[in-house]
Amino acid sequence: MKTTRQIINLVNKALFIPLLIALGLHTASAQNWKLSTEKDGIKVYTSMMTDSKIKAIKVECDINATPAQLVALVMDVNTAPDWVYHVKSAKLVKQLSPAELYYYSEVSLPWPAQNRDFVAHLIVSQDQDTKVVTIDGPAVPGLVPIKKGIVRIDNSIGKWIITPTGSNQVHVEYSIHVDPGGSLPAWLVNMFATDAPLQIFRNLKTQLQKQVYKNTTLAFVAN
Repeated sequence: MKTTRQIINLVNKALFIPLLIALGLHTASAQNWKLSTEKDGIKVYTSMMTDSKIKAIKVECDINATPAQLVALVMDVNTAPDWVYHVKSAKLVKQLSPAELYYYSEVSLPWPAQNRDFVAHLIVSQDQDTKVVTIDGPAVPGLVPIKKGIVRIDNSIGKWIITPTGSNQVHVEYSIHVDPGGSLPAWLVNMFATDAPLQIFRNLKTQLQKQVYKNTTLAFVAN
């Protein structure tokens, strides 16, 4: 039988991880970022929000990859269950262009919590002068009917900022704030807010080494 700490930790990871691909934080609402932990070159910060009891999370790290490789991974939403912990399913809903899509994902939570799901809108843009890539990913209503026994996440908005720092290297900043909905208390969600990001970014680095992402080029992302 799992301990209370293990259950809380699983709940927090399961809530954070799928949102890592698509959801996040309006940074203007976050104040006083505090470094919570730093391991394996991954820094995790937390901040209280002015309008929410749920902490915001920011992750920063350097990754050996090109901007195009990282964008290709994030936009490859159907493969999320292969590397994103606790994602039960993820599927493309609508592809508007190579740089814009909608997708649906269901998140597995340990009993007694109900699973969560969301529909996210991913939009990629790049500054033509600095080559910095931004991926916005707000949760959006509609497109997929609400399912019985699953809590729909409606309040999330997120951002990746991918900055080239050298040949085949980028600095990544990812911010997230999400209201998981349902009856999960804020203290439970906040208690282990820094554990999941570390595991996710380790997995992300490993996933980028797969052959499918090697030598990736994208017409809408300049390396």
